[in-house]
Parts: sequence; C-alpha cells; structure tokens
Amino acid sequence: MSFVFAVPEYVGAAATELASIGSSISSANAAAAGPTTRLLAAAEDEVSAAVASLFAGQGQAFQQLSAQAAAFHAQFVQALSGAGGAYAATEAANTSPLETAWQEVRGVINAPTELLLGTPLIGKGVNGAPGTGAPGGTGGLLFGPGGDGGSGAPGQPGGRGGNAWLFGNGGRGGAGGTGVTGTTGSAASHADGGTGGTGGAGGAGGNGGLIMGSGGAGGVGGLGGLGGAGGAGASGVLAGSGTNGGQGGNGGTGGAGGQSEGLAGFFGGHAGANADGGAGGDGGQGGQGGSPLLAGSGGNGGNGGNAGLGGSAGGAGAVAGVDGNGGNGGHGGNGGLFAASGDVGGNGGNGGSGGNSVGGNGGNGGDGGNGGGGVITNITKGTLAGGDVAGVAALTAGTP
Repeated sequence: MSFVFAVPEYVGAAATELASIGSSISSANAAAAGPTTRLLAAAEDEVSAAVASLFAGQGQAFQQLSAQAAAFHAQFVQALSGAGGAYAATEAANTSPLETAWQEVRGVINAPTELLLGTPLIGKGVNGAPGTGAPGGTGGLLFGPGGDGGSGAPGQPGGRGGNAWLFGNGGRGGAGGTGVTGTTGSAASHADGGTGGTGGAGGAGGNGGLIMGSGGAGGVGGLGGLGGAGGAGASGVLAGSGTNGGQGGNGGTGGAGGQSEGLAGFFGGHAGANADGGAGGDGGQGGQGGSPLLAGSGGNGGNGGNAGLGGSAGGAGAVAGVDGNGGNGGHGGNGGLFAASGDVGGNGGNGGSGGNSVGGNGGNGGDGGNGGGGVITNITKGTLAGGDVAGVAALTAGTP
C-alpha cells in the first residue's frame, strides 16, 4: 500500500502558475489569429487563391483546437485549485480536533502527579525567566525534556538546566550575565576609573533521563565588564593630570554540560556540550589632562586600563574566552596662554600610555597636548612730520 503526501500550499501555487501560463498562450493565439486565418492571394489566378484558402483553413483549424485546449486548461486549473482547497480544509479539520483532544488528555494525565508531586507526568519543564538566573523546571516524570535555565542578571550566573526523569534530554544552562561597567574616575579627588565587573558564569546543563536522554548543554559565560574611564584633569590656573582608566573585567566561566544518565549500552544518551568562557572586558580610557588658564604646562593624560582576562572553559572540548583590549591613554592637556614673564607659552602635557593586554590588543597611547601661544611685547612708536612718515615703527615680537 502506497501513500501520497500533498502540501496544500504547493498545490495552490502550482494552480496559480498554470493559470498564468494559460493566459500567456491565449494571448499569443489571439495575436496570431488575424495573420493566419485571413490570408490574401498572391495574385488573381486560381492557384494563388487556392493556396491562400488552404493556409487560411489551416489557421482556422488551429484556432479551433486552441480554443478547445484553453477550455481544457481552464478546467484543469479549476480542479487543481479545488483540490488544494480540499486538502487544506481536510488538514485543518484533522488538526484542530487532535490538538484539542491532546490538550484535554494531557491535562487529565498530568493532574494526579501535579497535585501530589507538583510535576507533570508528560511534558517539558518550565524555562527559567531571562535575566533572573532561575533554574529550568524538571521534565515530566515519564516523558519530557527539562526546561532551559534563565540567563543571569548583570554579573550573575545563569540558571541550571532542568533534569529529565525517565525519558528526555536535560535542559540547557542559562548564559551568564555581562559584567557591569566600572565607575568613571573623578578629577576632583584624582580617583582612577573603576575596574569592570566579572561576567557571570554560565549555568550547568541538566541531566538526561534515567532510561534515555542526553545531558543539556552548558550555558555560555558572560562577557567581562568594561573598565571605567579615567577622570579628566581639572582646568584652572594650575592644571592637573588626568586619572588612569580602570581595568577591564574578567569573562565568566562557561557552564558545564549535563550528564547522560541513560542505561549504559542500551538507551544511553550523550553528555551535554561544555560551554565556552566569556570574553574579557576592555580596559577603560585614560582621562585627559587639564589645561591651565594662564601659566604652566598642561597636565599629563591618564594611562589606559589593562584588559580583562577571558573566562575559563566549561570543560573538555570547550575553549576559554578571549582577552579584552587595553584601554587608550588619555590626551595630554594644552599648555597655558602665556607664562609669568609674558613671553613663553606653557608646554603641552604628555599623553598617557596605552593599557596592557595578554591576548588582546594593547591600547593606543594618548596624544600630547598643544603648547601655549606667546604674546607680543616691546612696541616702539615712530615719529610723524609734515604729513609724511618720517619715522618707522619698530615692532619687537615676543617669543612664541
């Protein structure tokens, strides 16, 4: 006995394409009707008239056959469209009662175990809510996979995947939360930027069913937090140096894969995959040196923060997270407008050094500040006589 599988959507699409093809053929036949059914004789003799009549008759016969073929084509397209609609209606009629019946039967089956043990007999465990780190629910006592663990809040671990009981795979562990960003440094208290928070560890995968089922995959470790930016140096009569950027946070540890609890050599499943560690956070950028209002040199830019380390691998087969990049050094402050003597402007501050990184890229050093501009002094006025310029003004400019 053979079975025929029909997809209603494909049947309807085929009917639409066939209708388009029939329309194109009918248009071509209509365009050819005039030139092929009404031929003029090449001359007024009997032979020419007979030849023209013969070809015109052939054209008329072709048009009659084309009309019959178009009618058959239209009937075929109509039948195909009706078949597609019938398939769709039958599938909908079969699906709705079965789904409704299954929901009712499952409720009756699970009611006793949920009342006594709080766990359904058949069904998937409840997933942990995202951002909470809640563990996944346990699968059905007889059949059903465990629920997935929820992802962790910032800097917090992900939830553990739920276990399966007899038949079913363990739930996947939740991803660890990203580490928080370090605080920004203060110029007033000359405090450096804060260190970024460590990423949360990924949740462990749930265990597979006791009879058959694979362990759940461990959750991915969270990303390390970014280091805080260093504070800018104060700008005043005497400029201060910018503070250093904070160190990037370390990546979170990847979650361990769940264990396969199936019977050895019979229905045993596979252990869950171990997850990768999270990437380390980037170091914070050093603060910019302050610029003095009048005299003095600009402050030095702060140093960029060091990069965080990548998180550890969850287990064999997984890889550790990559290290972050070092922060960029702060820019040096600009020199003062002029010095106390009124001649020479202040020197620009030195740019800060870039942060260090073990596996990532080191930060770029900051740019040095611009030197201050000099002022113009010692102007000697010439004399004027008879309306003509008899003296020449001597101008001595200050040193920039």
